[in-house]
Amino acid sequence: GHASAYYAGLNLLIIGALGVVPFSIPLTIAAGLSIYAIYLVPILIFDKITDPNIFIANNVFMISTYVIVITWKTMSQKTMLSELSLQYDLDQEKQNLERLVAERTKELNKSEQWHRSLFENATDGVVVLDKSGNIVNINEKATEMHGFAKDALIDVNIELLEDDGNRKDMAERMRRILDGESLVFETTHNKKDGTPIHLEISSKAIIIGEELFIQSFYRDITEKKKLREHLSQTQKMDSIGVLAGGIAHDFNNILAAIMGHAEVVRVYSPSLEAKSLRSLQVIEDASRKAGGMISKLLGFARKSTYEMVPLNLNDVIHDTVKLLERILDKNISLKMDLDGPLPVIKGDFNQLEQVIMNLMVNARDAMPQGGAIHIRTQCRNIIKGMTDVPPYVLPGEYVLMSVTDTGCGVPEHLVQKIFEPFFTTKERGKGTGLGLSMVYGAVKEHKGYIIVESRPNKGSTFIVYLPVTREVFSWAGKEMETFIKGKETILFVDDEEEVVNAAREVLTSHGYTVTAATDSDLALELFSKTPRQIDLVITDMVMPKTDGKEFIRRLRAIDPEAKILAVSGYMKYVAEKEDIQNINGFLQKPFDSRHLLSTIRRILDARPDASPPLDV
Repeated sequence: GHASAYYAGLNLLIIGALGVVPFSIPLTIAAGLSIYAIYLVPILIFDKITDPNIFIANNVFMISTYVIVITWKTMSQKTMLSELSLQYDLDQEKQNLERLVAERTKELNKSEQWHRSLFENATDGVVVLDKSGNIVNINEKATEMHGFAKDALIDVNIELLEDDGNRKDMAERMRRILDGESLVFETTHNKKDGTPIHLEISSKAIIIGEELFIQSFYRDITEKKKLREHLSQTQKMDSIGVLAGGIAHDFNNILAAIMGHAEVVRVYSPSLEAKSLRSLQVIEDASRKAGGMISKLLGFARKSTYEMVPLNLNDVIHDTVKLLERILDKNISLKMDLDGPLPVIKGDFNQLEQVIMNLMVNARDAMPQGGAIHIRTQCRNIIKGMTDVPPYVLPGEYVLMSVTDTGCGVPEHLVQKIFEPFFTTKERGKGTGLGLSMVYGAVKEHKGYIIVESRPNKGSTFIVYLPVTREVFSWAGKEMETFIKGKETILFVDDEEEVVNAAREVLTSHGYTVTAATDSDLALELFSKTPRQIDLVITDMVMPKTDGKEFIRRLRAIDPEAKILAVSGYMKYVAEKEDIQNINGFLQKPFDSRHLLSTIRRILDARPDASPPLDV
């Protein structure tokens, strides 16, 4: 009935059914109306309303409850939809973030692997230092360079690896780098075994996590430096060689004049006092000694001639040792380890003998208190990339000779200078400084290499590489010199008047008729007037107006059968085959009268098809 409390249960049903059950809004409205109809319709049909106020109040309460539930349901669903939408969006964003994080993590891992791979597998060493110079990270290449394990270098100050001579510059370099300057410099580090390693380092300050570090790239330039030093040494030696060759001609002219006039004095003054004869002998000996020095200079400069024949280096060593055994001190022991049989090399016996002699004398002088000299030979096939062979040694088969002493050694900063002419570490008056320069020149002329290994108070080792040859040679010794007077007419041409006068005196004293000239043009004029009356033309190869080559060419144009003897300080001016064919002989200054007269006689008495005598 309308006065019953039954409506309260329906209210609860409205609240429970409509508020809790997740119906949609239209369905909720329909359900609410159905519940309200269950209450209202039976009352209107079957009940008689006696208390309208209660009936109206009950209906108002039910309608209010219904409206409130509908409103709450609507708002709740909107809130729920909003929350669900937000939750969905959050879920989607979370998935996106997780996917993005996964992708970024993958990229980060890939980037880290990439950079670590670059760091560890770099062909250059990479070292990271803190502000104090302590190593905080180092790659594998840098550890290999220094011969240490990575753990042994972490937290070690880089100063401990620096060579003692370079540490004074380290503080200034660190300051400049930390101030923001990118620095590229060269330095020397010591490996674990004490071996020096030359490095080119590129350094720059970097910030990692708000902390300042120094990143450095290390490049091993030890071999490059050896190549550079070898090239520099070769260029310097070649320059000095050009200079030596340039002064040789003028100096040999002076010596030729001195020796010539000394012989003239001896010949024309047989009654000289003993004191004067001794002085004359000193002049002649000094001139010959100076000529020997010039010969060594020319040998260093590779301007003199070499008689290349097939020979066994062991034979040269045995012969040289026999000559030097008597000059070695009793407190110096000599040991030889000569491999055999050695392959044949192409060389000049006399020059190689001089090489061995100079190396042994140099070793003897380095051991004034006694010691040991050890000579070794071996054959070795050099392949590119060998670690114990300098990179400038070309691949091929070589005969190696090493001369080792236990003497005082040579400081590292002087090693590159010992082959320079006139450089010596000996006391004044105890060395000319030409011995090792001659060795260097002779080895180069044999297409070989010479290497020095030396440390103070630990001795020195000179290693000579000489290439093996497969050529076949024929060799004939020089003719025996003759010393015969003559009656022929000789035209002597030289721009040095003193040389001309000395030669004229010597030749006239031995029966020759001499026409002399210091001017090549005047000599050509004299020859053109009486070409058949001149039996031999002796000409210098370096003259101011017309040089020797042009002078000889003009002589041949006048008389193709003319006999010509060329003289010069060195054979540079008759080095080509055409030059040799245009002359009948060559004599190198300075020469004494015996060589001059015997060479003249050989040319005058030679058959027309005979080869020219090249007396050097």
